[in-house]
Amino acid sequence: MISSSTESLPPPRRNLRLAAALVTLALIFIVLLAAEGAVRIRQTLKFGSTESIEDYWTLDPRSGLRVPIAGFTSGRISINSLGFRGPEIAVPKPQGTLRLAFLGASTTWCGEVSGNDKVWPHLVTAALARSLPGTRLDYINGGVPGYSLASMLKNLQYRVAPLQPDVIVIYEAASNFSGEMRELAAKQGIIGEAKMQEMSWPSRYSLLWNLVEKNLLIRQAQSVARASQGRLVVDPATLGDEYRQGLTELVRAAQQQARLVVLATFSTQLRPGQTAEQQMRASESAFFYMPFVTPRLLIDGYARYNQVAREVAAETGALLLGGENDIPGDAAHFSDTVHFSDAGAQAMSERIYRGLAASPALRQLVGDSSGR
Repeated sequence: MISSSTESLPPPRRNLRLAAALVTLALIFIVLLAAEGAVRIRQTLKFGSTESIEDYWTLDPRSGLRVPIAGFTSGRISINSLGFRGPEIAVPKPQGTLRLAFLGASTTWCGEVSGNDKVWPHLVTAALARSLPGTRLDYINGGVPGYSLASMLKNLQYRVAPLQPDVIVIYEAASNFSGEMRELAAKQGIIGEAKMQEMSWPSRYSLLWNLVEKNLLIRQAQSVARASQGRLVVDPATLGDEYRQGLTELVRAAQQQARLVVLATFSTQLRPGQTAEQQMRASESAFFYMPFVTPRLLIDGYARYNQVAREVAAETGALLLGGENDIPGDAAHFSDTVHFSDAGAQAMSERIYRGLAASPALRQLVGDSSGR
């Protein structure tokens, strides 16, 4: 609406004022359009596509799960005809093939790496193939961003088990940890509800808006963490009961489907020996999902979850692969708090490969598959 101050001006001056306002608005629009273009170019150079993560999914009517779109390819991510990130695999499984399956969430899907051949499940399988030249191997990347242990169990039952895996590797903690933190924060009145708040509608269409909104939320959370106000107070030793239950159920179900089930402890960029500023930077993406936590709580909480994983492995007889801190906790190996860069995925694959290669159970499986 035009202000009354412009209505009182003579027509030439009023027209000049209106023209100036229109030019200013046009310049702002051009600047924002250029910024949006720059963000999209940056994402294309980094990920090979301007697709958002939501563009990769569809709803599976049988399981009710959000699953990758079969045959979808965008930038550096390719999904096979069965709806898994990675190369095609034969169905039914060919005789004499040793098939690995990797169950997890976004840290197994690996959307941050530079291609399908840089995802750690692919690198693990390739390393095993090199060390076992007479063995035919393939793999299923069952990782899907956002999956909790309950989703992973359904994914196993409906999508992975029918493909007859011989080895199942389980790697997940972040989704369940975030969910438990949000439930505790809701109980303490720090947030209104445990459910993750959705981004505003402009962020669904504008990468620039999405980036700005996320960074504002992270900066706000950092201020809260530094001030030690409005943060979650919890004893880490009390955490992980639901995680233990869900992980035990998943491992038991996996053992009904595969002869070797592997449980890997969870790696994060955060480490106790880092400086306070390093810990704050390493916590940035966690702050987006859990703006009420501190780096100390993240370190202690994930350590607790890893302890639970060790106890579940001992109870169920799953092969435990520790060494979560073998991957350096720095920005060269992690793109954020928990997701790997190319270097991190390589280090993760080496960690998992070493554990598998040293396993007598795997050697027995190799011998059995070669004799089929």
